[in-house]
Amino acid sequence: MSTADQRIETAEIEDSSLFAFYRDMNGPERHTFWACAAGWALDGMDFQIYPLVIGTIIALWKVDAGFAGLAGTVTLLSSAIGGWLAGYIADRVGRVRTLQFTILWFSFFSLLCAIVQSFDQLLIARALLGLGFGGEWAAGAVLMGEAIRPQYRGRAVGSVQAGWAVGWGLAVLSQAILFSLMPAETAWRWMFVIGALPALLVFYLRQYVSEPEIAAATRVKQAASGDQPPLWEIFSPSILKTTILAALMATGCQGGYYAITFWVPRFLTTERKLSIVSSTGYLSALIIGSFIGYLVGAWLADRIGRRKLFLIFSIGAIAVVLLYTQLTLPNEALWVLGFPLGFFASGYFSGMGAFLTELYPTRLRGSGQGFCYNFGRGIGALFPFLVGALSTETSLANAIAIFAVAAYAVFFIAAFALPETRGRVLHADG
Repeated sequence: MSTADQRIETAEIEDSSLFAFYRDMNGPERHTFWACAAGWALDGMDFQIYPLVIGTIIALWKVDAGFAGLAGTVTLLSSAIGGWLAGYIADRVGRVRTLQFTILWFSFFSLLCAIVQSFDQLLIARALLGLGFGGEWAAGAVLMGEAIRPQYRGRAVGSVQAGWAVGWGLAVLSQAILFSLMPAETAWRWMFVIGALPALLVFYLRQYVSEPEIAAATRVKQAASGDQPPLWEIFSPSILKTTILAALMATGCQGGYYAITFWVPRFLTTERKLSIVSSTGYLSALIIGSFIGYLVGAWLADRIGRRKLFLIFSIGAIAVVLLYTQLTLPNEALWVLGFPLGFFASGYFSGMGAFLTELYPTRLRGSGQGFCYNFGRGIGALFPFLVGALSTETSLANAIAIFAVAAYAVFFIAAFALPETRGRVLHADG
């Protein structure tokens, strides 16, 4: 079946409570849910480690803020390539096998980051880590989107996304413990050792998680017909508009997120004069808000639809970012604002996986979803570098606000132009 012939069918959402999907899951679905949730948590922990140790690296290796931000940018740029390729591979060899490989890849290079001897070496290791980092999301998001029934897809995929906040919290907790027990020049290396823990998840995947039937059936049809979609089919005329708008939407939502979360730890320790340990409470408020935002976003994705979720949260994020960075507030007020900042700057991600899954036919789902989300990562990857570079000309608070607001405006416009997909039924095609 061609892209143009894809049937648009939706399922009625009978139970709109947040955890209805979990109560109704069978064993294999629950195994897939927990495997992907753990993957997201460890993925989030691994990514957030570098922003937490960036101040230490700047001090130890005497690099300026813009150059230090480049390592974050390079990680995200390479993740864009890795995500697109992994999505394409997932369409060809399977979601689960691709997920296993990408997890092992970025775990290995996280461990390598712990033993580098210069910033240039760290830059290379982070770039290679990014290939697996982007690939893990692409394979895992498609796996979850296809394994869950359409009436529960938004809540299930969104609840898995909440694992990112758990991983972020684990990274902050690890930082507080390690930097309290050992000198900074040693503690940052052990942070990256902890980032290698996702490798253990592969054993669970091999034992309990199976390939979605819809994906397996589509590959059988393709093998029988000899019709294997090329990597560039997502740019064919029938679906080009969708690909462009979805890529722009992913760029806006991730550019805003990275502009905030990458530099807020540094903002707290420089412009707010907090120590690494004392800033933990402020980051905790941000993380708790993020976790609640993911869960509320997951519920709203099925309750009001994906597009309305994106529109409401992009406006909310713009408002809170301006309050957080542009008002002269006492630190206590900033601590309170951390919750809504995390809530609005993260919660919309709960709808992204399901939305991208529903925009593409099964034959192109991995490559389409992998490209759009990770194109957004690639362009959004410029924001940590640009914020760092601009902070040499103005305050870090101003630099964060400028790029975050611009990104969320792009997010709003692209989401407004795309169709609603809530409850869309997926079909095997070839």
